[in-house]
Amino acid sequence: MSINVAGPASKKIIDLYEHRTARARELHSRGRKVIGYLCCYVPLELFTAAGVVPYRIMGSLDQTISEADSYLETIVCPFIRSCFDIALKGEYDFLDGIVMPHSCDTVQRIYDIWKYHKQPAFSHFLNLPHMEDESSKRFYLKELERLKKALEDFTGHPISEADLKSAVSLHNENRALLRELYSLRRAEPALISGTDVTRLLVVGNTLPVVEYTELIRELIQELRNSGHQTRTGTRLLVYGSEIDDIALIKLIEDCGAQVVMDDMCTGTRVFWNDVVPKDGLLESLVDRYLCDIVCPRTYRRRTGSREEDLDRRFGYLKSFIEEFNVKGVILYIIRFCDTHEFDAPDVMDYLKKLGIPFLHIEDDYSVTTIGQLKTRVQAFLEVIKD
Repeated sequence: MSINVAGPASKKIIDLYEHRTARARELHSRGRKVIGYLCCYVPLELFTAAGVVPYRIMGSLDQTISEADSYLETIVCPFIRSCFDIALKGEYDFLDGIVMPHSCDTVQRIYDIWKYHKQPAFSHFLNLPHMEDESSKRFYLKELERLKKALEDFTGHPISEADLKSAVSLHNENRALLRELYSLRRAEPALISGTDVTRLLVVGNTLPVVEYTELIRELIQELRNSGHQTRTGTRLLVYGSEIDDIALIKLIEDCGAQVVMDDMCTGTRVFWNDVVPKDGLLESLVDRYLCDIVCPRTYRRRTGSREEDLDRRFGYLKSFIEEFNVKGVILYIIRFCDTHEFDAPDVMDYLKKLGIPFLHIEDDYSVTTIGQLKTRVQAFLEVIKD
């Protein structure tokens, strides 16, 4: 499913998607510091406040992993193996540095391996707690102070309170516009396809926040002016980890569905909640990044009965389903992603309780394996229709 309108913003999105490192390379060649990062838990406000361009490290469904297997076992997350494979091939040599959080054990280990073999000019490990207790918040605040100091030392640019306040405002504006774009998906049929949204989200990972925000604003205006709608189909939500390619969403929509909402670490988890400013802006970042992002990698203490616990942990999915009139859910989990696999049974139990059909997919992060999912998706859509 292609971009719905042929305006300049839509064409730019397609071009940036097809040449996703181009803008970052251009900025790097002009002397801007470009730092790569993994995971939605890295506080981009600190990058922006330091004058650094954040670039979310992504893999490639199209490229065969050929170099990384000399360093990583094949039971390691194929997404991380793909990212490192691309780095070994020199495609990330425009990065001036890397920041990686302890989002999972694989990301923690790839940080050390990447640092040893690629020797970036700047490298920083963000020791992210796995719990949200008060002690965890205090620990993470110290970690953010350490990251702030490291960025200041690397760039030679002290991050003032005014710099950080401005950065928080810029990223909150970006999040608000993304939520506005998502609101266009509530219509029946949606005003923008899931394929087109995914393409934009991938592009956004490669741009400075001001450029990304302006691109979203232009796209929203084009969509509102065109009045064009996507084709109708069964309304689905996609849940899972990393989607940095349109292949899966396009396959689902080509089967006759509409992907109208997501709960992905490259989707709503990035922007659904703002940073709520308080006297200490770093404390605000702690609240937002440690507590407000709902991801299986963070343990939340069980309270009440199992049913009450599921409601507390996944009630936001019920809100998404009701707000966007979702008729089915696809759980897309990359093979060997233990955190998501451990949560999957609880998510499925919760969806059963809601009476929402679901399809659980475990994938090897390859365009070949995604292509093989067509029959399963078609069968799932037939079940929903029945």
